[in-house]
Amino acid sequence: VFVRQWRFTDVRVQSGDVEIQIYKANPEAVAPKPWFSIFLPNRVYLKKIESEQANITWQFRGERAGFFGTQLLITPHGPDFEYVATSGRLKTALLPDLELRRAHLLITKTLLTIYEIDLASDVGSAESIHAQANAGIGKDKSVNLRANFNQVPIRSWLPADWKQHLAGSASGDLHWAGQDPKLESSSGEGSLRVSNGRIDNLPLLEKLTELAQKKSFEHLELNDCSLSFGWNYPKIEINNIAIEERGKFRIEGEMSIEQRRLRGTIRLGLTREYLDWLPNPEEVFSRKQDGYLWTNVRLFGTIDDPGQDLSPRIIELFKQSPGAYLSLFFRQFEGWLKRAFGSDH
Repeated sequence: VFVRQWRFTDVRVQSGDVEIQIYKANPEAVAPKPWFSIFLPNRVYLKKIESEQANITWQFRGERAGFFGTQLLITPHGPDFEYVATSGRLKTALLPDLELRRAHLLITKTLLTIYEIDLASDVGSAESIHAQANAGIGKDKSVNLRANFNQVPIRSWLPADWKQHLAGSASGDLHWAGQDPKLESSSGEGSLRVSNGRIDNLPLLEKLTELAQKKSFEHLELNDCSLSFGWNYPKIEINNIAIEERGKFRIEGEMSIEQRRLRGTIRLGLTREYLDWLPNPEEVFSRKQDGYLWTNVRLFGTIDDPGQDLSPRIIELFKQSPGAYLSLFFRQFEGWLKRAFGSDH
């Protein structure tokens, strides 16, 4: 006590909150010390602080985010502290809730450093999401994040309307950088590959099934589904698109989105048997390669009202072959009767 130092080797806290805030210098007038200050330490030394139930929180995009219900170990790092969190959940904007396996952070007055973070949708699964990041929390608010992920189920990341139609496990990497955490000031790049991809009962596929009289179009099991992407707000570029179910179709190409405007070209390949419903399909699908008949499809319009130049070319084929058009019409009529009166009619 007389050397005015307190030393603690092990402090245990039942529960607590650690809040990461933007540092703002706000000097205040120094108040005179009270009489009992002679009994208070000039310096406190802590070897470690442990908590079985803690929250580490921060503000992100106007919402409270953080690691909740985690086991926390705090150790000194010079005048600052390092934090190791295990278990609990990560809750933040832009992401579904994720299980926390482990996180190692350093927090100073001006910088948040994430040495490592290990996340998963389900803590007992084989999937993994790893990330490292630096984020300024002083005058400099820049963000730099690198992440990679492996075998992450995609359904929890999809909009509600898509969950029943798409399934698979995603792997890839991501680099995000920006002057601040806002999407509007960000840029980045990454890659994505989906294994065991499956597409079921999309309205487009149901329509294609009806036209081609091929029930197998209702359910697609993808042998290849991958792409790379990059963005420099507000422009997003998607390249090296490859989507295939061998023996049915393959899609390759690239596209861009800027201010909701859509531009791009994809190459669509179909096997001959899936083009039997078209009269003279070689007039549109004119290139033969790798077991497919190919055509280029130009994309335009907006993401709310996308356009493509394939439909007009297919319509032109039917104009040149009235018999094929009548056959297609009667197939459509037959489908309507079955839906209206039951499959036995």
